[in-house]
Order: sequence, then structure tokens, then C-alpha cells
Amino acid sequence: MNAAQRVFQVWRRNLDVYSVTWKVNFLPPLLEPMFYLLAFGAGLGGFVKTIPYRGTDVGYTAYIAPGMIGISTMFSSFFECTYGSYIRMYYQKTFDAIVATPLSIEEVILGELIWGATKSFISVAIMCAVVHAFGFMQFPHLLALPFVAFLAGLFFASVAMCFTAITPGIDAFNYPIFLFITPMSLFGGTYFPVEGLPRWAQHVAQFMPLTHLTATTRAIAFGHWDAGVWARLAWFAAVVVPLVALAVRMMKRRLVV
Repeated sequence: MNAAQRVFQVWRRNLDVYSVTWKVNFLPPLLEPMFYLLAFGAGLGGFVKTIPYRGTDVGYTAYIAPGMIGISTMFSSFFECTYGSYIRMYYQKTFDAIVATPLSIEEVILGELIWGATKSFISVAIMCAVVHAFGFMQFPHLLALPFVAFLAGLFFASVAMCFTAITPGIDAFNYPIFLFITPMSLFGGTYFPVEGLPRWAQHVAQFMPLTHLTATTRAIAFGHWDAGVWARLAWFAAVVVPLVALAVRMMKRRLVV
């Protein structure tokens, strides 16, 4: 068995667990977009009918739908590779059991990262189906979003694994969530244009990965495959490689006593 096959076995192990608990895992990404679309569409959408986007006015609910895709991408992979990976590492001792086989620590962590990206792919695929049912996204553009989610999910999974490598306990994940994840979900261009923020906040938002992911998902959802989309995708692809290597190195340092 080569290295790729061994990494696949770790990924397959997590998929097997997911397939057993799929009812619990399936409902949140299915119901969450419904709740948001109903809340914003019937609630805030009643006050904000349209919002400017690329020189035209679009419905507010249609505007935030791609932003929810970006948030789901970030949440799915980040939580999987923080809480999920930490539980498997510390409480269930799953990592110890796997490393007792011919698999290495590096292969275990790579399998975890790819699984985190897969969770983003699955969540976004479900959300795309729901959003399409509401009539806010159309084929063929929405077919690309799960694959964008996999790439961005690998980015956020790697960031999450770096935090997992240094966290002293599971409660410490509150720090990256409230200092890193929550601000991005609020100010990353999800619910309103970044241009509506004060100038200094706009500059801060440009350093938030979710800002660029949301801009990408929104552009694709509206069929704008311009140079900006490809540039952002290329940035995620370029940054993912060193981030994955860093996450593997940090986790190896933690696990090898």
C-alpha cells in the first residue's frame, strides 16, 4: 500500500463513521440555509429589498445566499479539524490506534485534513441544493461551488489543525472561534458589502480569508467568472500547500513525545 492509499484509509475511516451518523450530520446543513433564508428573506429582507452588486441591484436574500455558502465552508472544515480532530486525538485515542498500524503520523493528519475539506464539500453541496430550490442559484454555476468549498475547506482545515496542535485543552478552542472565526463571519462580506464598512475596517476585512471566499462564491453564483475569481482561487491553492505542511509538522511535534 503506497502513501496515498494509506492517507485514503484515514479518510475512509472518517467517512465510515459519518455514514453511520449521517442523519445527525445531514440535518444541520440541510436546515441551516432554510432558517437563514426564511429569517433574512421574510424578516430583514422586508426592510432591505435590494442591495447593489456590480452595478445592479439584486435581492437581499439572493445576495446573502452565496455568503452562507462561504460561512458553511469555513465552519464545516474548521470545526471538524478542531473539535472533531481533538476528540479523536485526545479522548478516543483514535490517532494512537491508527499509528500502531503501518500508517505514519503524517498520513493520519493528511487524512484528517482531507476529511475536513470533504465535510465542507458535503455541506456546500447540500446547501446548494436548498438554495437552488429557493430559486436563488441556477445551473451550471452552482455545480462549481462544492469544489471551491473543498479547496477553501482544505485551507480552513489546515488553519484549524494548527490551532489543534497548540491548544492545551478543548475549551481553549473558544479563543480562535471568537477571535478569528466569528469576526470573519460577521465582517467578511457575508451579510452586507464590505464597502459599507468604515475605511479602516475595509482594510482589515481584506486580510480575512472569508472575505475573498465570499467574493468568489458570490461571483460564481451570479455567473461572473472574471479574473478576480481565478486570482482568488489561485491564492487559496498556493497558500494551502505550505499551510498543510505546517499543520502536519505542528501536529507531529505535539504527538511525538
